[in-house]
Amino acid sequence: MRVLIDTSIWSLALRRAEHVQNPEALELRRLITTHVAEIIGPIRQEVLSGVRDQSQFDRLESHLAAFPDLPLLTEDYVTAAKFFNLCRSRGIQGSNTDFLICAVAVRHDFAVFTTDRDFPLFTKCLPVVLHEIKRTAEQTPARYRRSRAKP
Repeated sequence: MRVLIDTSIWSLALRRAEHVQNPEALELRRLITTHVAEIIGPIRQEVLSGVRDQSQFDRLESHLAAFPDLPLLTEDYVTAAKFFNLCRSRGIQGSNTDFLICAVAVRHDFAVFTTDRDFPLFTKCLPVVLHEIKRTAEQTPARYRRSRAKP
């Protein structure tokens, strides 16, 4: 399955110090090397927005240049508005860009890779699939592991 990479993941991978490794950055690298990573223009804009240092901006722009933007259709914007309205009617808030990401992912049958905590809420009422990192037991943070000890 192809994966639409959200701003939060690009930022973790590209804006942090290169020596810092995190599971999301490693997974992004895997998705890139297997040629399943996708981006849309609004995500590219979010990643590049707010970068004060011109050399960092140029570096980010250069990294992202390898990924062409998926074309957006009028249908995507209409679907995003429908998603916004549906979620809002159920008390779930999100940004216009988040709902556009959902609309594009649904149209293309892509998963969304994000650390944005709103997306799991969206899946309660939208047909959005989230990409999850497959972790071994050793990679899973201790707070998420079930105790195997018997009482």
